[in-house]
Order: sequence, then C-alpha cells, then structure tokens
Amino acid sequence: MKGGKKARWTDEELAPTFLTKAMQFIEKNQKKPFFLYYALNDIHVPRMPATMFKGKSEMGYRGDAILEMDWAVGEITKQLDELGLTKNTIIIFSSDNGPVLDDGYADEAIAKQNGHLPAGPLRGAKTSVYEGGTRVPFIVSWPEKIKPGQSDALVNQIDLLASFAGYFKVPIKNGEAGDSENQFAAFTGADRVGRKMMIEEGYNNLAVVKGNWKYIAPFGKNGDQLFDLKADIGEKNNVVAKFPEKVSELKSLLATETSKK
Repeated sequence: MKGGKKARWTDEELAPTFLTKAMQFIEKNQKKPFFLYYALNDIHVPRMPATMFKGKSEMGYRGDAILEMDWAVGEITKQLDELGLTKNTIIIFSSDNGPVLDDGYADEAIAKQNGHLPAGPLRGAKTSVYEGGTRVPFIVSWPEKIKPGQSDALVNQIDLLASFAGYFKVPIKNGEAGDSENQFAAFTGADRVGRKMMIEEGYNNLAVVKGNWKYIAPFGKNGDQLFDLKADIGEKNNVVAKFPEKVSELKSLLATETSKK
C-alpha cells in the first residue's frame, strides 16, 4: 500500500471492483472479438471476502471467498447470456496450482473445514509434485462447438499458447514457446488423449506422466516412485517393485526431457 492515500484500497472491495471493471470491458467490446483475462483475487491470501459473503459458507473466510468467486464467475456468464454472446464465446476456467488450507493466515480454514477435502481424493496440495498439487480444475465452455462432457486428455496450461496460435493461424517464432503443444482438439473435446507425456514440477522435485503412468524422481527420504493413475488416482500404492522396466523407461524419459532445458 505504498504510494500515499491514492494507492490505498479496502480488501473487501477488491473482488467487486475487479468484477465491475471486467463487465465494463465486455460491455464496451461486445460488438467485436475480445480477449479478457480475469484473474480472481478472492481465493488468494489474505482472503478477505466482501461483507455480503462473510459468514455465508460457515467455513471461515476461505469458504466465503470461494462463494464470492463462484458468484463473480456467475455474474460474468450471466452478462454474456444477456448480451447474446454465450453461444460463441470461449470461457476457460482454471487454477494455477492445487489447494492449500494453512498458509500462514489465521482465517480458520482448518478449524472450519467441516470435512471438506479441497483436493478430493488426490494426494498432496499446493507445491507438491503429487496430483493434489499439479492437477487443477480446467473447464472449457464453448456452446457453439463443444458438447458438455468430461475428458481425461492430458493437457497443460502452457498448451493454450500454441493451441490458440494454431487456431488463429498466428505463427510462433523459432525458439519461442518450446514447451507448448497445439492441443486445441483436446481442449474442444475432439481428442480425448491429449499429450503423449508431460513433466510435472513440485517444490523441489520433478515427475513425468505418460499415459496412465506417473514416475516421481527421488527427493528427500523418498526413492523412486511409480503410480498407475488410472487405478490409483490417490497415489497411495508405489508399484516400483512390480514394474522395474516402466521405472527405467520413465526415468530415462525424464532425464532426456530435462536435459533439453
């Protein structure tokens, strides 16, 4: 809040202010193609929802902030409906990492958890190389082209660049966006496979996913780890001993891919 009185803000007013700005942008540009990147502040610390949401979730400010986020996204989609833009507007909703409860702020996130599991059946959380830290919500809505459904295609947010560059026929210069793949077909549901492989990164270690297999390189007191994500999405059973050839294959793949960086 440095910069004098003009730089000050009220935390409770941030989400409504950003939402208003976003909706004003859509209103102004509704007659032509537009791109809006709408970053939701609600769920990041320090979580301080608008007064109208405080206490509504009965799960502390963290729960209230999630309600506020849901409301804000709903206001955007409602506006698109009212302007007749929903049918041919692509909406992508995602997160940059897995969930976290205790992040240093006394907002009763754990005390008022009430049995809610932010990562569901997934192991780990934010900064973890396990699926709870790397697998995030990813919803693509485009009523004109995409049929409602669920896909297990392996994709990454970095693929958005190459995918939309390909769709809009915008060339990518050599040496740029080397990790990005054109997965437009996967994003729109035409391809249910997606990437052949993907490197995942935790706070201090790496993993590689190929098909239903996930190999995690040794870190801390942990040695090699191998999981069959199709049978064990919670990464509870390390099957290194059962599939030594798969461990060797993925370990080699991870070493080869990381040596390119």
